[in-house]
Amino acid sequence: MFTLYARRRLINALSLGISVLAMLFGLFWLGWILVTLLDHGLPALNSAVFTRMTPPPGSSGGLLNAIFGSLMMTLIATLIGTPIGILAGTYLAEFGQRGWLAPVTRFINDVLLSAPSIVIGMFIYEIYVIRVGHFSGWGGALALSVLVIPVVIRTTENMLRLVPNTLREAAAALGAPQWKIISFVTLRASRAGILTGILLAVARISGETAPLLFTALNNQFWSSNMNQPMANLPVVIFQFAMSPYDDWHNLAWAGALLITFGVLTLNIVARVVFRQSATAH
Repeated sequence: MFTLYARRRLINALSLGISVLAMLFGLFWLGWILVTLLDHGLPALNSAVFTRMTPPPGSSGGLLNAIFGSLMMTLIATLIGTPIGILAGTYLAEFGQRGWLAPVTRFINDVLLSAPSIVIGMFIYEIYVIRVGHFSGWGGALALSVLVIPVVIRTTENMLRLVPNTLREAAAALGAPQWKIISFVTLRASRAGILTGILLAVARISGETAPLLFTALNNQFWSSNMNQPMANLPVVIFQFAMSPYDDWHNLAWAGALLITFGVLTLNIVARVVFRQSATAH
């Protein structure tokens, strides 16, 4: 008996040690990335980054137009993808117990969750950009919205499934129709979790470069016209980092720092909201 107990303790200690080493290995690279970003990005971060346009080679400038373009396309993509994702997730959780449509929808959603973003960009390029004949902010927003939808669908379905059936039964016993049960009971009970999914979706699309290369492209100047090519941080970072100019390299580091800490902030907020929701329940 002692030998069996000792062997189990040894296996447990080895498993725990390997897990800790794997965690430290991942944290090491994450820490290295953050330190490198801070080392190169902080010196390049100044007021001009937020007040001036992207410059031509050899000139000073900032990232104002790129920041604005990224915010515009991210906002519109979220407004397009969130309602679709919530409605589809609600259908899967509340009505998808029987029939063939729900399993097919879940399968397609799983494919979209794991699909490379460049494939989404090529898809929007084929069905929208080629047909209108030019790159545009709308194309970028559509590509990003396709990336938002599967994340929101998965989160909405999972959060609604966590709502106890006793709440639905109690509302039904009071004579409430199903649409009221869904609107005022289940969705309200899971709103914090759904909000978490929306924030995670926004964090995912904030740094996507590949879809925007095929859709929004870039614009060196200020433009609020969504029907024209639009500057955005990911593409500007890609182009400036690949260039031979030091001033562009500095702006690329500043943009990378902004995106990284923006995504980090969104992830922290999402986890805090989810933790508060789980504690409340």
